[in-house]
Amino acid sequence: MSPVGGHAQLQAAVQAGADAVFFGLDHSFQARAKVGFGMDELPDIMRGLHVRGVKGFVTFNTLVFDRELHDAQAQLMQLAEAGVDAIIVQDWGAAKLAHAICPDLPIHGSTQMSITSAEGAELARRFGASRVVLGRELSLKDIGRIAAATDIELETFVHGALCVSYSGQCFSSEAWGGRSANRGQCAQACRLPYDLLVDGTVRDLGDAKYLLSPGDLYALHQVPELVRLGVSCLKIEGRYKDAEFVALTTAAYRQAVDEAWAGLPLSVTAQQEQDLAQVYSRGLGPHFMAGTNHQTVVRGRAPRHRGLRVGAVTEVTRGGVKIELEGVALRPGDGLVFDAAERQGPFEKEEGGFVYELFTRSGRVEEAARGAVEVRFGQNAVNGRRIQAGDWVWRTHDATLSGRVRPLLGGEDPRFTRPVWAEFRGVLGELPALTLRDEQGRSAVVLGDTPLSAARNRALDEAQLREQLGKLGGTPYHLEGLSSVLEGATFMPVSALNALRRAAADALSTERGQAPERQIRPVLADVLREEARQAGSVNEDGTPRLHLLVRTPEQLDAAIDLRPDSITLDYLELYGLKPSVERVQEAGIAVRVASPRILKPTEQNIQKFLLGLGASLLVRSGGLLEGLQGAADRPELHGDFSLNAANVVSARALLGLNLTRLNPGLDLNARQVVELAELVGPERLEATIYGHLPVFHTEHCVFCRFLSSGTDYTNCGHPCESHRLQLRDHKGQTHPVMADVGCRNTVFEGRAQTAARHLQDWLAAGLHDFRIEFVHEDAAGVREVVQTFREALLGRLPVSALEDRLARVSNQGVTEGSLFVPDSFAALPQLELISR
Repeated sequence: MSPVGGHAQLQAAVQAGADAVFFGLDHSFQARAKVGFGMDELPDIMRGLHVRGVKGFVTFNTLVFDRELHDAQAQLMQLAEAGVDAIIVQDWGAAKLAHAICPDLPIHGSTQMSITSAEGAELARRFGASRVVLGRELSLKDIGRIAAATDIELETFVHGALCVSYSGQCFSSEAWGGRSANRGQCAQACRLPYDLLVDGTVRDLGDAKYLLSPGDLYALHQVPELVRLGVSCLKIEGRYKDAEFVALTTAAYRQAVDEAWAGLPLSVTAQQEQDLAQVYSRGLGPHFMAGTNHQTVVRGRAPRHRGLRVGAVTEVTRGGVKIELEGVALRPGDGLVFDAAERQGPFEKEEGGFVYELFTRSGRVEEAARGAVEVRFGQNAVNGRRIQAGDWVWRTHDATLSGRVRPLLGGEDPRFTRPVWAEFRGVLGELPALTLRDEQGRSAVVLGDTPLSAARNRALDEAQLREQLGKLGGTPYHLEGLSSVLEGATFMPVSALNALRRAAADALSTERGQAPERQIRPVLADVLREEARQAGSVNEDGTPRLHLLVRTPEQLDAAIDLRPDSITLDYLELYGLKPSVERVQEAGIAVRVASPRILKPTEQNIQKFLLGLGASLLVRSGGLLEGLQGAADRPELHGDFSLNAANVVSARALLGLNLTRLNPGLDLNARQVVELAELVGPERLEATIYGHLPVFHTEHCVFCRFLSSGTDYTNCGHPCESHRLQLRDHKGQTHPVMADVGCRNTVFEGRAQTAARHLQDWLAAGLHDFRIEFVHEDAAGVREVVQTFREALLGRLPVSALEDRLARVSNQGVTEGSLFVPDSFAALPQLELISR
């Protein structure tokens, strides 16, 4: 399946042999807000794709807010009517709504559902999904285990950009840019430079400055194993890429799939592999798919396209630059960039330009690949004073690449064709009949204009039929097979036979281009009414309840002394939890344990461990939530922010899976939290009034990569247990990094996000369960934050004083963050309150 950002990419994907393409629509719910087609173009696009035997999947992969549910319903109905082959969905409520609107419209669970286990896939099935896109952090062994445990269709990424954070679990754009990756507005904060602070001291990492910027996925050599495992679809990432990228990647993976399916070895050439790196690459590799190696996922030298390394600078001359080439050919017209990462700052401009002339010891040459070469550029194109010996040299543009990719892009005639089978009936004295049938069983039958006459010389035979009916050039078909019924020695002019073939091909194309018949109906009002509001427990006197989440023993000591309504333990090491759970219980305080956000197939024993603690659970993983549904000894469950409940449909459905309360998704502003409370009941929500946004949640371990030479937890020495890490951004803000039991890292916003300005509105809306989360605060900070909020909740502290006291807990202050309500929000139509 190929990515499509526009018409040129669409043609490139189809011509290069894509079985399916995925794309978004303008002004719709898609995770690439800057690319897509108009809704009015969609019927014609789908018709053209279906004629070419290509499926069209439309991305509907953002969270949907309550005030958008009517628009979402309208768009979903249009998508179903236009004949899209599937929608790719992130939002649980949107999936449920789409399935109710049109049960015949296939739903594919987006990678932003954070699905990393068979249980996660089954949760998506509950909401109508027939296929799920697995997380890019899974290995081949993980994928195999999931495939063996579920019969839902599986889709995996095989090429393109990697997000450092688990998709659907990145809140950096929300925290720092006022925009949301879960809303199609990723700010790519992972591609920015960061300093590493180890126990408060800056660590010199040499040329590694982009500590969260992964290389790109390249799994061409893993295709045979993916095919063997039964993966249904291989997906190329890149809706922002150009047509050349789409054509080259599609053709390469088309070849790999066909060869794997036929049991043949992969025959991709060295030139093809170079072209894939040349067209766009931050550094290609299989990364997590080949197994965990934290030393290779993030190199950290650069965050952008590099192309191919050609060598290193040996000398800067008066006329140019001398380079020691390492095997990649260099020619006039190629583009070069000089990489001085060791000595240049991340925001300094790199030198580079197009090659004008090449010289070796033997004089001027048109091509060189190894040894010493002097490169000359156009006048003033490159500032040699900014280049030094030792600088790396990359070929960012290959002047010959366009010639190799042109056949994949072009022409009006279809390059990649689909098989058809012809059936010809020719009976003397009757009209000839030709049937063309495609691989899906669709067929078209056409009759000739004139009955067949007796042959005077050579009679019509199968060899002549095969020759003429096989001339399908200019159509999207090739003749795969022919059967015929010939009775009598008949004659048919070649022109008439060709006309019959053309008519049959046109008729088959018309048949293939028809949109499927589907039952489509608006159901939003019914969906909103279908689940009655379930009352939760509230304090009889109406006083607010405080729930503290702690991550260190020091914080726990302070929390017990403060005697909140509950304490949640979110520790690095799960297996030391039992004594802490017992301490809280002995103090007579309700205790919860926070689960990991991600559970892979080999980590399912964590569910059994959590159930054995005798504590309530804060459920952060959709897979765990599904796995707990059938647990006989299931404790009280509370859903966390990571389930991404962004609207009433999602919230009610998740609460219906035995959750007592739910923490609203972090993409909601303060007013949206109020409106969600009105729709689901305020007693069903637990709102966070103080905490550090988990801006990145990554499989990539910063501890292992930069504090060890190990590849994973088996040989890294566990520096996470003895060191405190922070990342310092380009604005000077520091952000703590913590590891969980699965060695996954969470980077937290250094400033605490507080609901101080919205506390009274939340109380007025009936919200009474409030959470306070701690990351790096000490015991004194825990006490100060809790005591400050207790005074505010009793009405003894105005907002300004509340914010001032909270800001003093940390030298970086506090922020309103994602809770900020823009002025424009009031203009959006509010979802009417449906009787609950």
